[in-house]
Amino acid sequence: MTSLLELHNLTKAFFGIAAVKDVSLSINAGETLGLIGQNGAGKSTLVNIVGGVVHSDSGHMTLNEQPYTPRIPADAQHAGVAFIHQELNLFTNLTIAENIFISNFPRMGVLRTIDRAKIKALTGELLASVGLDIPSDTYVERISPGERQLVEIAKALYQDASLIIFDEPTTSLTARETERLFAIMGQLRAQGKAIVYISHILGDVQKLSDQIAVMRDGELVACEPASALTIKRMISLMVGRSIEQLYPKRTTSPTTDPLLTAKNISASGIVEDISFTLHKGEVLGLFGLMGSGRTELARMIFGADQFESGEIVVEGELVRKPSPRSSIHNKIAFVTENRREEGLLMSIDIANNISLVSLPEFARSMLQVIDQRQMFDSARETANTLQLKSGDIRQQPVKSLSGGNQQKVVIAKWLLSRPSIFIMDEPTRGIDVGAKYEIYTIIDRLAAEGSGVLIISSELEELIGMCDRILVMSRGEIYGEFTREQFQDERILRAAFREQDLPMMSVHDGQAKRD
Repeated sequence: MTSLLELHNLTKAFFGIAAVKDVSLSINAGETLGLIGQNGAGKSTLVNIVGGVVHSDSGHMTLNEQPYTPRIPADAQHAGVAFIHQELNLFTNLTIAENIFISNFPRMGVLRTIDRAKIKALTGELLASVGLDIPSDTYVERISPGERQLVEIAKALYQDASLIIFDEPTTSLTARETERLFAIMGQLRAQGKAIVYISHILGDVQKLSDQIAVMRDGELVACEPASALTIKRMISLMVGRSIEQLYPKRTTSPTTDPLLTAKNISASGIVEDISFTLHKGEVLGLFGLMGSGRTELARMIFGADQFESGEIVVEGELVRKPSPRSSIHNKIAFVTENRREEGLLMSIDIANNISLVSLPEFARSMLQVIDQRQMFDSARETANTLQLKSGDIRQQPVKSLSGGNQQKVVIAKWLLSRPSIFIMDEPTRGIDVGAKYEIYTIIDRLAAEGSGVLIISSELEELIGMCDRILVMSRGEIYGEFTREQFQDERILRAAFREQDLPMMSVHDGQAKRD
């Protein structure tokens, strides 16, 4: 197999912390290299060096046996390297077509005017290749996160690159979209293109890869044929120890005391007549396909979006006008699905991000001056609880952290406010298996302390492993309700797909009922 890209002794440090340590690796044409490791292991930094996003402190690279030193991402693109980032790099105020061609608009005539007709035709072909049936002049802000991910892939396909790096590409995709992506990857590989596939879904990495490279603490600890690596061994190499059980054993059972009650929540075309109760000490799952209304419902409960009718009751008190401010006052936390745009201040240091919600608690005297020392100490203690991998939290900006560690900062921000109700929308998206266990342990601890936790997740296995009860949403309605003794993958999925022959499961009597 022909070597396309060679990495030789690459090293890179941030804020005195080594992110990549003396890594040497070969990537072959016509092969898929799986790249795995915990959050902060150095995966994203390594591929950012390849993509021209950051520069190595030492070491060198060759591409097609020629020296390769991209100074900026455009250099990498011109050399035939396409990069699909974990965090999407699309301009939401531009159309799909404008995003795809933004760095190289087709032009025509002596005046070199933009060829709109060609752009429309090419965009249609590219979107069709990734299974998207959306007009090319649709603004990106109007499409779902999963659809945005497919636009990013279409953008990379337009470059006709010889090396394509996929950094957690399936985090926002439905099962059908994911299968379509894998089919596209197979076609690219058959065309002789090299693929680097980064994912925390180890089964996918094993299925798609020819070789698997494992990083830990910035170092390459293994690079072996995928056929030689079991998932158990991958985990052991990643964390330096074995994890026998992904989900910690629940230490308590939920009470019957209502903590949060949603009554007949409706918003035209989004959700219809939603009612449920979250109890003290309960971990309640919310499952459904993309577009089912899960995230929209969570935002309405928190007050980030408005609903037209219905009521929200918190510990027996009616919330007159739900808003983020009133929710924070009522000790409701919301880990948003979109951490980058809604959960963090990316250019601000870690400590101030963690302290953001709890700032009033650190105000002293009539002038409300912030006690900086106490704030930093509290932020550091919370960061340590989540085993956040970073430099000095008072100096390091959040944008310099890996995606998984950014998610930990979001969770830390709300933990510091000591909420009694915790709404988590995709809390472990982009987080490695070791960090997931830490998050699950915190969820169990919150429930044991009497908090109620509402988890929205696309990973059914995660909900089955952690929840006391699961609600299934479909087309804006709650279409199924399952207690722990009723948990069964097939039945829950059938509810999500809203099959006509589904016998509904009632939490009250455990008997089948026709909807």
